[in-house]
Amino acid sequence: MQQTNSISFNFTGGIISPGHLKEILGIATAAKVSHVCFGLRQQLIMEVTAKYFSDFENACKKQNIVFFKTQKEQQNIVSSYPATDIFTSEGWLKEGAYKDVFDSFDHQPLLKINICDSNQHLVPLFTGHLNWISSPSQHFWYLYIRFPRTQVIYRWPELVYSNDIAELSKQIEKLILSQQAIYYNNGKVDGNNLFQQTKSTIDYVGKEIDHEIILSEFALPYYEGFNKIGNNYWLGIYSRDELFSIPFLIDICNLCMETKIGQLYTTTWKSLIVKGIESKHRKMWDYILGKYRINVRHAANELNWQTEDNNEDGLIIKRHVIRHFDKEDVRTDGLIFAVKTKPSSSMFASVIINRQDVQSSKRLKSRDRFDILHTKDFNPNSSELIMFREGVEKEHIGTYLVSLCKYFYDQESKADLLLDYSNTQAIQKNVLHQSKLIYQCKHCYTVCEEDTCPLCDAPKEDFIQISENTLGLSIN
Repeated sequence: MQQTNSISFNFTGGIISPGHLKEILGIATAAKVSHVCFGLRQQLIMEVTAKYFSDFENACKKQNIVFFKTQKEQQNIVSSYPATDIFTSEGWLKEGAYKDVFDSFDHQPLLKINICDSNQHLVPLFTGHLNWISSPSQHFWYLYIRFPRTQVIYRWPELVYSNDIAELSKQIEKLILSQQAIYYNNGKVDGNNLFQQTKSTIDYVGKEIDHEIILSEFALPYYEGFNKIGNNYWLGIYSRDELFSIPFLIDICNLCMETKIGQLYTTTWKSLIVKGIESKHRKMWDYILGKYRINVRHAANELNWQTEDNNEDGLIIKRHVIRHFDKEDVRTDGLIFAVKTKPSSSMFASVIINRQDVQSSKRLKSRDRFDILHTKDFNPNSSELIMFREGVEKEHIGTYLVSLCKYFYDQESKADLLLDYSNTQAIQKNVLHQSKLIYQCKHCYTVCEEDTCPLCDAPKEDFIQISENTLGLSIN
């Protein structure tokens, strides 16, 4: 096999200019790259053969295009910007507010930073090291710090103003990186110590947290296919093998520029979103999808997966399990699955298939064993993991996951929602009956609906408002 270099391009917040993407793809084509993929952190990833790498590097420098040889060199800023207007409709966090935050960054982060709307479910909230989440107070944010190589999450004691996110992130990162013995791989790390250090070195606009963060029950939206929004469409494109051919993406860029679509969006599900497709242009998008045989209606039990970037081992496990799910006709709605093959990976999921760490590099893959874990209450935003099965062979993963799905739905159905709904309706009807008000003539006690009493011709001013269930009690 030819030696290759893994190259990544960061697109802040998952936003890509079609023109800029086309430039990158043109350079990649010249370097004999045929396919690219999108990463868990909304970046573009490709493999460049060593033979062509020098020419590739020079071409990028000539066009002032920045790339990284390893994904750990510089971290892309992840955001829920792609969800705006299609998976979120309420709240103060709009596209302009995102861009103001992005524009305030004057450094390329080394730690993972997430900037997310608390009201959306497309992008994970806590997969970064510095997780900024919108609060109910306009332009103020919660900050949750997940210390590197730990599952320890610390909530910053103050809300932080939008204009100070970049500078505060920079200072916190500086402190964490300069004191790795304290803040790395330490399950007992004290977040308050970091807070006090930061407060003594930087001024920022913060305010007291008067409302705890409220997160609705997680439900992954269907992020694929053509979808109507207002008078236009948005299109979600997913690839089963996570690879997109360069000619296909170049055609997308050309059509975007031809139809005045100024932005493309990458997601943390390694997919692509196009917004603002006018109805009159729908046929051209159908043409491109047909030309490259792109399917845009995959099963939901295939879309709710996370695998590590550029990791064929994880994809093999995913395909194996999905085939088993299809065979058994398993319902997976409400669950997110992840395959973790590297100890250092941090995966967003409610169910995690974790390959046991084996030191020997000579061990055959057939000898691999996997642990199956799930988060507390199956909440993918939870950092608390519960062991379900340990040391499972690959061939048996699907069987155990079917059992876990059954267990999940058994837990979900413990509360009889139909009975609860029926009881609630009965109570509401009873309250409504008890509180219903009517009008009664104070002279003859006739129930009145007209302007005058139909029995004694008393005027409307002589009507008395009473509860319906007391009707007749006033007649003694």
